[in-house]
Amino acid sequence: MPIMGAARFEELFRRAAELDLDKSDLKRFGDFINQKLYDLLLIGQAVAKANDRNVIELYDLPITKGFQESIHRFRLLDMSLDLEPILDQLASLPALDLDYSFAVREKMPELAGGLAVSLAGTFRILEPDLKNPGSEDWDKAFALFNLIL
Repeated sequence: MPIMGAARFEELFRRAAELDLDKSDLKRFGDFINQKLYDLLLIGQAVAKANDRNVIELYDLPITKGFQESIHRFRLLDMSLDLEPILDQLASLPALDLDYSFAVREKMPELAGGLAVSLAGTFRILEPDLKNPGSEDWDKAFALFNLIL
């Protein structure tokens, strides 16, 4: 189940970076969000373990200044993402050793929204005149995020 419907997905990218995506890009987007949220949780888990805690807290997640700004821009777009599809997608990945806190769980839609805004901005940085990202554009953006997160 996708983390959002095609119409909302298209609107989010149009509003975030004036990009024209279509529902054929929705699976790539879902895969991206799923993997990057999992990556955040993996690092959060390592931090929690290093601090002898058995629950991942928000402050364990590697939320950089730039990512925080993307989360804020997502809030300003006045759009929302539903929590349950995000959790369903995460459940399809290998289980973590630690659970995450209620605060982390409740923040998931904003984290996903911040990742979406960051992804949209990345497309713009990589190709300023881009209107509709193709496979190569998605691959470059994924590679960049895999390098830094």
